[in-house]
Amino acid sequence: MASTQDAWYISLLGLAEHFRTSNPPDIKSCIQCLQAVFNFKPPQRVEARTHLQLGNILLTHTKNIDLARTHLEQSWCLSQTINGFDDVKFEAASVLAELFEQQGQPTHSKPILRKAIELSQHSVYWHCRLIFQLAQIHATEREYEVASSLLGVGVDYAQISNAAYTRVLFLLSRVMLLLIDKKIQEVLPLLNQAMHLVDSWAGSLHQKEYLKVFFLVLQVCHYLMAGQVKSVKPCLKQLQQSIQTIMAPTWPDDDAVCGTAPGESFVWLSRQQLYVLVYLVTVMHSAQAGYMDKAHKYTEKALAQIDKLTSSGCTERSVCGAAGGVGGAGGVRGGAALAWRLRMALVEHAALCRLVAGGKAHALHEIARAAHLLQVAPSPCVAAAHTPQLHCLLGLYAMSMNCMEAAEAQFHTAINMSQERDLWMFAKLNLAIVYLRGRRDNELAQIMEQVRPEALPTYAHGLRAASYYVLGLQAFFQARYNEAKRYLRETLKMANAEDLNRLTSCSLVLLGHIFLSINNSRESMNMVTPAMQLASKIPDVHVQLWASAILKDLYRLAGDTERENEA
Repeated sequence: MASTQDAWYISLLGLAEHFRTSNPPDIKSCIQCLQAVFNFKPPQRVEARTHLQLGNILLTHTKNIDLARTHLEQSWCLSQTINGFDDVKFEAASVLAELFEQQGQPTHSKPILRKAIELSQHSVYWHCRLIFQLAQIHATEREYEVASSLLGVGVDYAQISNAAYTRVLFLLSRVMLLLIDKKIQEVLPLLNQAMHLVDSWAGSLHQKEYLKVFFLVLQVCHYLMAGQVKSVKPCLKQLQQSIQTIMAPTWPDDDAVCGTAPGESFVWLSRQQLYVLVYLVTVMHSAQAGYMDKAHKYTEKALAQIDKLTSSGCTERSVCGAAGGVGGAGGVRGGAALAWRLRMALVEHAALCRLVAGGKAHALHEIARAAHLLQVAPSPCVAAAHTPQLHCLLGLYAMSMNCMEAAEAQFHTAINMSQERDLWMFAKLNLAIVYLRGRRDNELAQIMEQVRPEALPTYAHGLRAASYYVLGLQAFFQARYNEAKRYLRETLKMANAEDLNRLTSCSLVLLGHIFLSINNSRESMNMVTPAMQLASKIPDVHVQLWASAILKDLYRLAGDTERENEA
């Protein structure tokens, strides 16, 4: 039989769980039962556990964040000195650190997690989980070197602890951070190491396929960041096949991927989240390759999948094993933030595709959707990271409407706000076109020094090709036709090498315009005809209009009235 002390505690705990799981839940009575535990002056272990339970319940079911934080702090403080009390001790540290981060106080989170990591070296699961969490906070703060170093510690610790699956997770997470930080030279050896580990995987087939999807997502992103649309095709196809395998009805749930070993209870993303992510990278590829209809189709499918995710509540945390019940932490917050990011990225691409295809009203609708999403962002930090993209989209919309002053203001705002070098370069290249069209040579000369091909990173294949195009456009405006042709041929060479269809069509139509300007009608026709065909396939309305205007002049010069009228 249970002792008297055990009996009252078990009774109160049972009552609390009864009230929590009632329909509807009676959270007030649940909290009262847990608070009643303290009236019996319980042992330190019971007191620490009850504080944790109260903190979790208050966080999940109420808006009383300050009281939740107080209970979590007391649980963390009490449990630190208790030996063999890992679940309470480290869950308290983890949830408290997460709460501070959500409140915009990551400086409070870091020392808690560092202390917990120091205390948890004997517990493989908690040590790995806390390293992941601290690395995530540093990454969010853009402290990529510290985050990468922590993940490196995780790789070594997992290897020593014989947690092979978690070792690869740490390694791939490190690759992801290096990609974000544009440390491309450091990425390649680690990607190759990860590929070898995945290919030679001797463990669970489910874990192997899961790690393969993670690896392929990073490999595809590596190519897309560089604008290597053609080179990426084989691994994108592989990724699409792998995600179909994982999404098959016969595939087990995420717990099966986590496995039974305590140090391997992690997934990067759930299956459903991975499914949306693969849609997103497919949209990115289609947009870069210039297949706007395809990009739009996949965007709609991905957004429908996100709606399905959020409505069914399948926005779980990345880390398996965040328990439910009175003692468990609520796990939807991280998943909801990820769903927001995926939705935002898709809406941004949808707006861009609409602009290219000439659907200005639809583009404005998508931009308005993005602006609304910013208002409901998971945190001010996340909103701030996406605001420059919105200004870029507004700048592109203003350019399409020939409102050059408004475009200039939006691009300047994006440049001043952005911490992403690629976005900064993209905005400056568009700003250069604004200055070109306004004949503002001094500002143009100044900005072109910053975005000349040789000033751009070697990995940025697409941006370098675009830079040659802008140089060609500048030379054309200044009637330096031979120089313009030289730059545009360089763009064509780079664009053709990687199937950058929009740049190809833009370069061909501009070359056609140059040949028309020097009275070489035959060469002009040879350039404009394929440009028109490619622009119609994309579809790119602006290039189609430009090509039509040149064709009209060519047919007029040839005396072909019927075709001139058609153009």
